[in-house]
Amino acid sequence: MNAFLLARVSTEEQKEAGNSLPSQLTRLTKYCNEHNLTIIKQYNFDESAWKSDRLEFKKIVDSLKNSKEITALCCDKIDRLIRNFTTDLVILEELRRNGKIELHFPSDNIILHKDSPATDLFRFTIGVSLAKYYSDSISDNVKRAYENKIRQGEWIGKAPLGYIYSRNQNGKRDIVIDPERGQFIRKIFELYATGNYSLRKIQVIMKESGLKSNTKIPKPLATGNIYGIINNPFYYGMMKIKNELFPHNYEPLISKELFNEVKEVQSSWQRKPFQHVAKPYIFRGLIKCAECGCTITPETQKGHIYYSCTNSRKKHLKRVYVPEKELLEPIYGLMEGLKLSDDNIQELVDNMKYIDEVEDNYYKSTIQNLRKEYENIDKRIDSLTDLYSNKKINEELYLRKIKLYSENQNDILEQIENHEDADTNYYLTANMMLNLAKKAREIFDGSEVSKKRELLNFLLQNCELKGKKLQYKLKSPFDTILLAGGCSEMLPITNTFRTLDWKNIANQLKILNSETNIF
Repeated sequence: MNAFLLARVSTEEQKEAGNSLPSQLTRLTKYCNEHNLTIIKQYNFDESAWKSDRLEFKKIVDSLKNSKEITALCCDKIDRLIRNFTTDLVILEELRRNGKIELHFPSDNIILHKDSPATDLFRFTIGVSLAKYYSDSISDNVKRAYENKIRQGEWIGKAPLGYIYSRNQNGKRDIVIDPERGQFIRKIFELYATGNYSLRKIQVIMKESGLKSNTKIPKPLATGNIYGIINNPFYYGMMKIKNELFPHNYEPLISKELFNEVKEVQSSWQRKPFQHVAKPYIFRGLIKCAECGCTITPETQKGHIYYSCTNSRKKHLKRVYVPEKELLEPIYGLMEGLKLSDDNIQELVDNMKYIDEVEDNYYKSTIQNLRKEYENIDKRIDSLTDLYSNKKINEELYLRKIKLYSENQNDILEQIENHEDADTNYYLTANMMLNLAKKAREIFDGSEVSKKRELLNFLLQNCELKGKKLQYKLKSPFDTILLAGGCSEMLPITNTFRTLDWKNIANQLKILNSETNIF
């Protein structure tokens, strides 16, 4: 009878225990010689390479299936052959029952064929169950080891681009900033945070700078790689594992503040309106029909520009044309209404500056108290760790308390972050926005059509044409500025201004300026 030999080891301990590949093959060869089995081929798999060698195992199975004679598959022990309880067992059992193969396990003293008695099959089933238990036990140990590493702030995967593995003074493996690539990763965040660079632009810049991946065959980064980098919290000090964040022990490449700025730019990024190859029109794509919801489209007739509903839903009996100059009349009126006097602007800015100084003192005091609370929790963690090290508390209580303390510290850090974000001198952004509103008509009249579209898109939202009348809503904070124009007392308006999202407004101003150069 022909025979295939199969040897496998999973761990270094198995090698040292006399189960090395040469030892297994020697025993199997001796067994075949003693039982008149002709060795056709030998297969061996080393350690965890078994997963990558799944294709090789498939070749063995295919050879057994295609054999015209009964073939003996010889393996030293059951647990050397059966690793996957479902797949491997089903395939081999089917071949055995069909009389295509015999399974020989010399060290377990078991030979299985299609007519094997129940006692041998029972012993085989027990051996398979023990192999499955051993495999699961190893998996549990690995998971526990990984969980322990994560709790200690150790990264368990490949070092992210911008970091490399190194050996510290104690000879242990550590992750440090890559002196060659680290600067480029930091530059990626800085460029994107300005709001002036798309992923594609950054990808081109990095390609020209020579940045390449840390794969076996280094190659320039794709836009998807850039996207992954700017969304990876590892670079500011947190590692994301199964959608949970854990602090790590390695030197951050960027600050949390820079990471947050990048996220804000991502959330507030506005697509540029489609650049039509035809003659540009001020209101192209900005207005919908109030009655049917179709797009209002422009066209030129005898040198004049008119707008009308496309009527693609066939709800209008007659197509109504509105001259562009009629649509601009309410826009000009709006821009005049946004103008505040220099005295009103100065009063608003002075009020906000005063409130900002008062709030700044409050924030500093609050942050100081929060940091003291954070340090107190640090001391509790140290005391708890001492108790656990001295075996005065069990692991379950230790882990539960550590998790609770860590959550409390994360809450404190978030509060500190919120207070630090609040102290942003928002009155400076308000001053810029007020002056923009004051000069809106002047900027609009002096701009090209494409820039006029950008400015209108910055001011207005939900533009609709009802009959021949243009309807719209003002975006924040211009609705508040318009309200201020009709007030004689600026303090109520100041209080309204304070509630606005000035960081988001500042980012929008950056984007507008990058596209129109109005400042």
